[in-house]
Amino acid sequence: MQSIEVNQNEAGQRLDKLLGKYFNLAGKGFLYKMMRKKNITLNGRKCDGSERLKEGDEIRLFLADETIEKFSQVKVQKVQEKALDILYEDGHVLLVNKPAGMLSQKAKDTDESLVEYVTSYLLSSGQLTREQLRSFRPSVCNRLDRNTSGLVAAGKSLAGLQALSKVLKDRSLHKYYLCAVRGRVQEKQQIRGILTKDGRTNQVSVELGTGGTGTGKDGRKAGAEICTEYEPLYYEDGYTLLKVKLITGKTHQIRAHLAAAGYPIAGDYKYGDPGANAEVKKKYKVCSQMLHSFQMVFPAMPEPLSGLSGKQFTAPVPGEFGRMFAGLDWEAAAEAATGKGKTAAGKKDSAKTREGQTAAGKKGSGKTREGQTATGKKGSGKTREGQTAAGKKGSAKTRKGQTG
Repeated sequence: MQSIEVNQNEAGQRLDKLLGKYFNLAGKGFLYKMMRKKNITLNGRKCDGSERLKEGDEIRLFLADETIEKFSQVKVQKVQEKALDILYEDGHVLLVNKPAGMLSQKAKDTDESLVEYVTSYLLSSGQLTREQLRSFRPSVCNRLDRNTSGLVAAGKSLAGLQALSKVLKDRSLHKYYLCAVRGRVQEKQQIRGILTKDGRTNQVSVELGTGGTGTGKDGRKAGAEICTEYEPLYYEDGYTLLKVKLITGKTHQIRAHLAAAGYPIAGDYKYGDPGANAEVKKKYKVCSQMLHSFQMVFPAMPEPLSGLSGKQFTAPVPGEFGRMFAGLDWEAAAEAATGKGKTAAGKKDSAKTREGQTAAGKKGSGKTREGQTATGKKGSGKTREGQTAAGKKGSAKTRKGQTG
């Protein structure tokens, strides 16, 4: 006989759902049969699988060890050791600055993604065990395209995942992006459109305007209404640095919507301008879209995430931004982007951006708006020391021993 004591990551779900996770190689019919025959009991009583579990509940398995082993298998994908750029961490949540080129979630079994790196980090740091992976797996809550960099929120616990998912779904968690677009954008604007996705090509098309009941250009039914807000921060050499707020959040929305509006993102090989992409690759060594998930602003959060309430987190920008906008006063840009300042301005040669400069313009400051550290409250979470902003290779250090 073996027993399972329900923990906080398992509480709140149905018994049959939890058993399906533990016995991931068994059919549902087998599990229901074992419950009917009292080979599986809950708190010493017969159960049918519909029971809602509470922390501390005891599930007893009157099964041979060989049977349990046969139907239960924990899969942990081995991944190459990779340091995670963690901007904030507490017992339930991780905020990670994802580099361009890394998948948020894997598309096929052989892929390595941020989810696998987070799992590996939690296992190696002793915050998670292989046994716990039977019933709970950490995951990311907002996905970025592979070649989009910046802030990704991951849940380390079920409570963390549920709370993050809720504020993302109801749009009370505000997400802001920085991007470099071809052309001069003169004023702040909110644009709308209809986004239609082609699942065969993993590409979307956008028609500007509203109306969501027509058909796409190829006769397919039009998709979802989208809304994107953008604000120009700085212009240099044919490109505008934009701050973008996602009102809705659909696949490739920012990239396709801005391209449809006449402002393709530099380095975007799917929706961008081929000539402009070749230009920025040669001139600034830009090899992927210049789109960065820059900032998250949290609403009032319930326990156990109340420490995040009203807090703002900013991800250091990659070095390509510094190369493209070398005349930008990044301190003013950071203030403008976070809402503290009104405009971003260029400075003369003495104020040129260097790689490794922080988002606030001071090397190694690792702080967000108003000098507030990313934790927000003393003891509420951990942040990196020496957090940098602009892409000197290897400059973004993690905590000692931290791996992914």
